[in-house]
Amino acid sequence: MNTHDTNTGDDSEQAPNQIRQTIQLLRRRIESVILGQPKAIEQVLAALLAGGHVLLEGKPGLGKTHLANTLARCIGGNSARIQFTPDLMPSDVTGFRLFDMKSQTFQMRLGPIFTHILLADEINRAPAKTQAALLEVMQEQQVTIDGETIRLEAPFLTLATQNPVEHEGTYPLPEAQLDRFALKVLIDYPEHTAECEIIRRASAAPNVSVTRNIQPVCQPADIIIAQQATAALHVAPEVIEYALAIAVATRRSRSVSLGAGTRGAISLVRIAKGFAFLADRNFVMPDDVKKAALPVLRHRVQLTPEIAIRGTEVDEVLQSIIDEVPAPRQ
Repeated sequence: MNTHDTNTGDDSEQAPNQIRQTIQLLRRRIESVILGQPKAIEQVLAALLAGGHVLLEGKPGLGKTHLANTLARCIGGNSARIQFTPDLMPSDVTGFRLFDMKSQTFQMRLGPIFTHILLADEINRAPAKTQAALLEVMQEQQVTIDGETIRLEAPFLTLATQNPVEHEGTYPLPEAQLDRFALKVLIDYPEHTAECEIIRRASAAPNVSVTRNIQPVCQPADIIIAQQATAALHVAPEVIEYALAIAVATRRSRSVSLGAGTRGAISLVRIAKGFAFLADRNFVMPDDVKKAALPVLRHRVQLTPEIAIRGTEVDEVLQSIIDEVPAPRQ
C-alpha cells in the first residue's frame, strides 16, 4: 500500500498555499464538467476534505455516477461502482479468498471497495447484512477477510445513492447506519441554461464516457495533505458551542422525535472546516456551521408522526431550528 510522507523543511510551509490553489483548481475543473450543481459539488468536496462520506439523493439521470467518476479522474485516483441489489453479498463488496486449483493455494480477491472514490448505487436495495459490510469499511477504513486485516488506501470517499421516488423492494438504512454518513446531499434538476448545455454536449459526442479525457489536477497524496490542513484549521470555542447548540436544539424540538447525537455535532464542525478551507480561510466562522447544518443533519433527525403526516419536510423543520439558535458574534 502506498504511503505519503510530508516534508519537514521549508517546503512544508509552502504546501498549504499550494494545496489551497490545487483544491480551487479541482473545484473549477469539476464544475466545468458537472454543470448546474455547484452546491452539491461544494458539499461533496467539503466531505472529501473532512474525510467523511456522502449519501446522495436525487432522481435517476442527474449525474450522480458522472460526479463520482469526474472526481476520481480529477484527483488522479481510482473509482469503482457497486450496483446494490437484493442478492448482493458482503463478499461482493469486500472481497474473498478463492481456492486456486492450479496452484493449490488460496488466492485473495479484493472487492471493489479497494478504491479511492466508491459509488455505492442504490444502497437501500441491498439487504442489511450487505449494507453493514460497506458501512463497517467506511467507519474502520479497513477490511478483515478470513482473519487478515487489509487497510484501504487513502483518500477513501464513499458516495452512496438513494432513489427518493422508488421504494418498492428496498431496505431502508437504520438510523445508526445513516449516522455514519457525514452529509446527505440532495441533487435536483439543474437550471434551464445549464440543462440545455448538458444536452448539447451529450448529443454532440459519441456514446462514450465523457470522463475519459479529463486530466487530473492533483494526485491522491495531495488530497491527504489537504485533509490534514483542513483538520488543523482553527475553531474558536464559541463556534464549537454553536455547533453543539444546534445539535441539542434538534433533540429538544417538539417537531423532532429523534435528534442529532454527538457524532452529528462532530460532523458539523468537520464539514464546517471543509467549507472554511474551500473559502480559503484558516479559521471556521459561525456561517460555515450554519451552511453545514442542513446537509449534515437532514438524515440524522426524524420528525414526529404529527408533523410528518402534514407533509412537512425535514429541511423546513431544521431551518426553523437553526434560525432560532443564536450565532456567536464574529
